[in-house]
Amino acid sequence: MARGKKAKPITAAPRAAEKPETKRLSNAERSAYFSRREAAKVLRTVLEGDARRRAVGSIKSLIYRPSIRNKKGTFALVCETLKHLPIIKDVLEAAGLLKGKWKRQEELIYIITYDILFGKAVSLVGDAEVFLMHRKDALQAALAQLLVKKKVKTAQDLVQLYQIPEVSKPRHVRVNTLKMDVDSALLELGRGYMVQKDNLVPDLLILPPGADLHNHPLVMNGSVFMQGKASSMVAAALDPKPGWEVLDACAAPGNKTVHLAALMRGKGKIIACELNKERVNRLKETISLSGATNIKVLHGDFLKFNPKDPSFSKFNAILLDPSCSGSGTASSRLDHLLPSYATGRGADVMDTERLNKLAAFQRKALTHALSFVAVERVVYSTCSIHQIENEDVISSVLPLAASYGFQLSTPFPGWRRRGLPVFEGSQHLLRTDPVEDGEGFFIALFTKSNAVNYPEKQATCNNTPTALLPNRLQNVKKKFVISCTRTKLFQTWLHTKQSRRKRPKTFLEANDLNESQSTECFTI
Repeated sequence: MARGKKAKPITAAPRAAEKPETKRLSNAERSAYFSRREAAKVLRTVLEGDARRRAVGSIKSLIYRPSIRNKKGTFALVCETLKHLPIIKDVLEAAGLLKGKWKRQEELIYIITYDILFGKAVSLVGDAEVFLMHRKDALQAALAQLLVKKKVKTAQDLVQLYQIPEVSKPRHVRVNTLKMDVDSALLELGRGYMVQKDNLVPDLLILPPGADLHNHPLVMNGSVFMQGKASSMVAAALDPKPGWEVLDACAAPGNKTVHLAALMRGKGKIIACELNKERVNRLKETISLSGATNIKVLHGDFLKFNPKDPSFSKFNAILLDPSCSGSGTASSRLDHLLPSYATGRGADVMDTERLNKLAAFQRKALTHALSFVAVERVVYSTCSIHQIENEDVISSVLPLAASYGFQLSTPFPGWRRRGLPVFEGSQHLLRTDPVEDGEGFFIALFTKSNAVNYPEKQATCNNTPTALLPNRLQNVKKKFVISCTRTKLFQTWLHTKQSRRKRPKTFLEANDLNESQSTECFTI
């Protein structure tokens, strides 16, 4: 070795396969990462259903199913993204970012873009987050250009262009008496809220508007279901007895199905039929959460059930809640957030062709339900405000119902909002008002004259409106008096009818009767 030169120390060479240390995600980052992806899945289902006009479920029902872990965060993220969606789409188009593989993940891109522009800070976790955060300047520039184009100063002003005011109403929850009694639920919920019992539906509780129970232990374990009053009235109107066999013909998402099980105290048998495969899964989740053990799910078409088949010949009651326009629950379903409303295809401008198709299916389903020989009670319900899906359907089947021995009965006789007065007997129908009651539901109850006595009033179907049908109106002039309630919905209907036909003033108009409870005289 040469003098004056020091030997270099020997060091280990770095391993070729050695990888840089991965940063450990914080709990907040991990939660945000998974919440965005849960929200994106829900958003995809919502948007696909809206585009096809055949939703698997409402926004709320999709989010509050058991498989969604962070319900509160996911709900907020989906709703806010939908609220800002027209803006987000315009910004992404202007920035030219929604293309290639990102187009196949557009719902996730919408969610992350909302967070970047309007929500909380986005950390660099996940490929989509990294992609958009590196283009944050382009997104913000596109948003600034949109503000100028729309002639507004702030992003909040831009959002206001698309928003519909929300209606504040009490929160209703139904106690699942298969797991908990009403008084215990009242006591437990009363620890955090002002709670009172509903005066009409025995297992229903009323909480203040805005009460957030989505992550409450009683909701999470199925002891309490977040179900509106109008929806809870449907199964209660059928009033099935313990030990009966009951068919829920269009069962998903299952809130009414498990309510039937609770009313039957878990005894007897319920067949829950659902045609849509995705909704079958939702139905099974609801049943599992409720703890009901007397429900059998059938994935199939109720219209193909043979009433003479021994498997179906012993039903005592049928609940029929068929597909409808959903116009009565547009607000509670948050339908005003959907793209179809922004483009003028919402429930307020429902196309006649679709309503006619729905009504044809509803008539066919109700006709089929009435044909089961052993059935003593049939409830037909919709969450629609349209006459064509409600009173017109009932009117069309009355002669057939009479031939099977059925008559219209009055569910909840103390309820003041009844059916539109378009045929004799319509006062036995029940309506709820979407403004005054929070939801617009319709309920008709058919009972057989030889069935067990019930407290509700009955009206024979032998006095059918056959002579009052449109094609037989020419030579028929008949006056009848119907007691009804002058709600805003009724006034709108009456104004439309009067504007279409020249006629003298109604009895109400001529005598200026009280609007809260009155009698209307019609000339046919």
